[in-house]
Amino acid sequence: MKKALITGITGQDGVYLADFLLKKGYSVVGAFRRTSHRSLERLEDFDLINKIELIKMDLSDQISINKTIKSVQADEIYNLGAQSFVGASFDQPILTSTVNGLGALSIFEAVKEFSPNSKIYQASSSEMFGNSNEIKNENSRMSPASPYGISKVFAHKTAQHYREAYDMFISCGILFNHESPFRGLEFVTRKITSTVVRIKANKRNKLFLGNIKTKRDWGFAGDYVQAMWLMLQQNKSSDYVIATGKSHSVEDFLEKSFEYAGLNNWQDYVEISKDLIRPHDIDNLVGDASKAEKELGWKPSMSYEELIELMIDSDQKLFEKDPFY
Repeated sequence: MKKALITGITGQDGVYLADFLLKKGYSVVGAFRRTSHRSLERLEDFDLINKIELIKMDLSDQISINKTIKSVQADEIYNLGAQSFVGASFDQPILTSTVNGLGALSIFEAVKEFSPNSKIYQASSSEMFGNSNEIKNENSRMSPASPYGISKVFAHKTAQHYREAYDMFISCGILFNHESPFRGLEFVTRKITSTVVRIKANKRNKLFLGNIKTKRDWGFAGDYVQAMWLMLQQNKSSDYVIATGKSHSVEDFLEKSFEYAGLNNWQDYVEISKDLIRPHDIDNLVGDASKAEKELGWKPSMSYEELIELMIDSDQKLFEKDPFY
């Protein structure tokens, strides 16, 4: 039985990946950071708590990373742990850089020293590319527009260095935006779908947003974790863009969400707040996943429209169960 270690097990990608690997017959160990509040809700919702082993580990603490890597001896390590909210990185640049950048470096160094046969998946990001009009592939220029993007470039380049200098198996997944009902409420897609449900129920009358003209390549998180796994089944490690190849504006996501919920004239409910506009934003991100399709046999299975409907339906059920979720 293969053993997988997942950092960031409590996040959206962590629970989808854990569920996927368990169905593949893996033994799954999940590393998470100790907090003063409950953080295992997603694992509970997936009914995974009693199916995986949980270990406390902090990506800002080399000692806990060394201890975890040495004790687990995983066949595959998926480094998903991060400060993952781009907007928060402008307020917390040092924390973001420490966890996302130095945390990844610490993982690579620990594996090199204590578990050299482990294969590593490093969660890179489309935010590394920054502003440019072309469709992005693995060789596109990187010009990040946020502390988050900068931290991910550092981790990405460090992964490439360790792969080449020490012959380590490290594959980087350059994932474009991927959403699901388990996306955090602070992310714009989930903020929209959860608020639309409340507006429909007359529990809210306004949705406050920042730049709604920005465009993103949105896919389904459940599809994207399959790509992570496929990367580590190859004979040779590499970097792969994972994307749908289509971008849509936040405004379009708004319109389709309100339409699906049966609400007309979304403009009546949305208010633009200057406080929510980032100091530096990316106008458009769209990815070319042709390498992943050719080498991994990967394609997204869920459409953009189906994703919106899934998220609205899920938030509707959550609201009916607990209006204060």
